[in-house]
Amino acid sequence: MTNVNAIEKRIEELHRFRPASEPPEDHAEFWERTTEEALGSAFVSERIEIETPMTGMKAYDVAFEGFSGTTIRGLYMVPAFTEGPYPCILTFPGYTGGKGLPEAYARWILMGVAVFAVDVRGQGGETGNTLDSDFGMVRGWITQNITDPERCYYKAVTVDCLRAAQWMSKQPELDPKRLGVVGGSQGGGLALLVSALHEKIGLTVADIPNMCHMDHGVLHSTGSLTEVADFGRRYPELLPQALRTLSYFDLLHLGQRMTRPLLMSVGLKDTVCLPEQVFPMYHAAASEDKALEIFPFTGHAVEASQTRRGMEFVRERWFR
Repeated sequence: MTNVNAIEKRIEELHRFRPASEPPEDHAEFWERTTEEALGSAFVSERIEIETPMTGMKAYDVAFEGFSGTTIRGLYMVPAFTEGPYPCILTFPGYTGGKGLPEAYARWILMGVAVFAVDVRGQGGETGNTLDSDFGMVRGWITQNITDPERCYYKAVTVDCLRAAQWMSKQPELDPKRLGVVGGSQGGGLALLVSALHEKIGLTVADIPNMCHMDHGVLHSTGSLTEVADFGRRYPELLPQALRTLSYFDLLHLGQRMTRPLLMSVGLKDTVCLPEQVFPMYHAAASEDKALEIFPFTGHAVEASQTRRGMEFVRERWFR
């Protein structure tokens, strides 16, 4: 009999865990409408060059029209020491974060990769939120209009993110065959979402992603989905509607659309984006070129070695 230690046993159990999760009956139609709403017509945008202390980078402030007329802000950066066309990654922050400063992306620029870092509406960046509400919400943002999938916060963010990908795909100095999306936690979930819905995305690195197996997260996570649990505690009669709305955005239901190279990571001690959420998402993704990096002793964090692994993943596919 093979001796399996507790860590190996836990990983084997998680790989076998395949929750029964069905999308809403109009799931395909919902996403057809939403992608058309996001990408079906032109939207206003501008980019303005800004100063940065790093001589090896050119940086630009970007603003574009998001859902409900909200102006979404981003940072666009390209290498200044080499000629294009450049590959480019689109990246989103973790929950409550923002796009940050240009120097935070120096590692990508030094690889010769351009970066488009984009705020998530209303959170800790420089972007507001003009989405109207006709019902209250609990702390944070994700319960805004949560009983209506057509007007909820997640739909607004989805349209914003798809337009960010569209903006990136139109930049003249970029290589349209080398466009990817990268992020961790909330950013990892949004990376998966964009990779499923935007045809120009050719590569994804999604570390400790959220928005996976979301009903499990509502019940067990200690992160942003506790806002939905709090909403359900206050308004138990509305919880079924809230969970139905989340089911449209649950990435398990979009896995068959994720067909390009994919790198994911998970921490077995993560109580925010739980292993029971991430492992099923990995197996739901249709990509034939995919990998899941497993960190048995890591909580809700992206280890330095995984940051390096993400860079190697990009290099191996774009700089061969």
